[in-house]
Amino acid sequence: MTVVDARPESLAAAALTAVPRDLFIGGRWVAAEGGRTFPVLDPATGEVLAEVADASPADGLAALTAAAAAQEAWAQTPARVRSTLLRDAFDLVQQRRHELAAIMTAEMGKPLAEARGEVAYGGEFLRWFADEAVRISGRYGANPEGTGRMIVTHRPVGPALLITPWNFPLAMATRKIAPALAAGCTVVLKPAEATPLTALYFARLLEEIGLPAGVVNVVPTLSAGAVCAPLIADRRLRKLSFTGSTGVGRTLLRQAADNVLRTSMELGGNAPFLVFEDADLDAAVDGAMLAKFRNGGQACTAANRFLVHEAVAAEFTARLTDRVRALRVGPGDADGTDVGPLIDDRAVAKVEALVADAVAHGAEVAVGGARGDGPGTFWQPTVLTNVAPGSRILSEEVFGPVAAITTFASEDEAVSRANDTEFGLAAYAYTRDLARAQRLLERLETGMLGVNAGIVSNAAAPFGGIKQSGLGREGGVEGIAEYLDTSYALTADPAA
Repeated sequence: MTVVDARPESLAAAALTAVPRDLFIGGRWVAAEGGRTFPVLDPATGEVLAEVADASPADGLAALTAAAAAQEAWAQTPARVRSTLLRDAFDLVQQRRHELAAIMTAEMGKPLAEARGEVAYGGEFLRWFADEAVRISGRYGANPEGTGRMIVTHRPVGPALLITPWNFPLAMATRKIAPALAAGCTVVLKPAEATPLTALYFARLLEEIGLPAGVVNVVPTLSAGAVCAPLIADRRLRKLSFTGSTGVGRTLLRQAADNVLRTSMELGGNAPFLVFEDADLDAAVDGAMLAKFRNGGQACTAANRFLVHEAVAAEFTARLTDRVRALRVGPGDADGTDVGPLIDDRAVAKVEALVADAVAHGAEVAVGGARGDGPGTFWQPTVLTNVAPGSRILSEEVFGPVAAITTFASEDEAVSRANDTEFGLAAYAYTRDLARAQRLLERLETGMLGVNAGIVSNAAAPFGGIKQSGLGREGGVEGIAEYLDTSYALTADPAA
């Protein structure tokens, strides 16, 4: 493992000057109530990047008022017009991809190459749902009794509150905003307090393409609960979409129950990574590096538990350890960085506690296992072996660059242990046996499965989990349905 010391002049400096600092409500940039602001920090240094407006509950309700006022006109906007605006947004995101990547790296810490990848991935939701906007359909036909005709149509749910996390500040915003707008819904976006700059810059791009006032509103805040609760309790809000922890998701579901809101919940994960005795180990190690160490392991889909067949465990572990040892740690905008900082001190403390608990239960540290040196919230990429049952790291989401390896002796054991979790978001399996792969698809309790693949996310695919990993789907043809209500009419046949 190498530490990258040389950090060039900040690539984000010019881009940050173009980021608005105010709230975006009703097509206008406005200061928060009382002029309140909060700092956005660079996790690589702890330095303040910017002060942004800190929305109050009154600001949040003003944003909902703007969204509600714009709802009828936006719902009646022809689908082709909505589609064109989303395509224009996609094109502008591509034009500003360097600025967006630099802003994300500055406020979130991910390596610049990964930030550029997120711009490409996040942009695809705009392009995908630009196409889906003109494909909203219904059906017409005789009822089985022959006494009338059934007409089934779909209409926008209505104003939506979108709450996004900090780990993918652009993609999580576009993955929610794009289908909402394609369906004809207006939105209030509450970005994560750690990474509001990307969302504010994206709102400026939407302003540039001529999106009507009030269709998208953005309210960063340090008081997420206080700002969101009144919106969820307001009958004008008809949809809630949240990506974050299962604990917060449960709270939001309870709040949403009073008004029976449509909800989409993309919650925690505890993804197993299964390596069978017949696996291509080169491919499995490549996949493990993507599934575990991309974004510093700070992803809900990140591999959390490595279950490796005992016949290949030693070889797989040796190869993986060599690859991890070669990773370069440093600021995301430094040349050659593979792994940037974790988002904040709390994230580092959590990873440290999980590793310490595993070691206390008998795990061995093959590489890493400690905080980084110097300023910033760095953790050394880590491989743990002989992780014992009962270790917290096998049941809790790590959200850091730590691979915890255990072994299994049979397919049944692997499946049983993979399913032994309250979560069911993603899973990964490496095998050359196609029959086994089909069995895993049917037996693993997961919303998404990567078979010989370390990345499962795609704008054209339904993203989401089962069990306590959430409700609903984002992306794919399924994604727009989350923002549509179904209506049915029966026209009686006079001759019947």
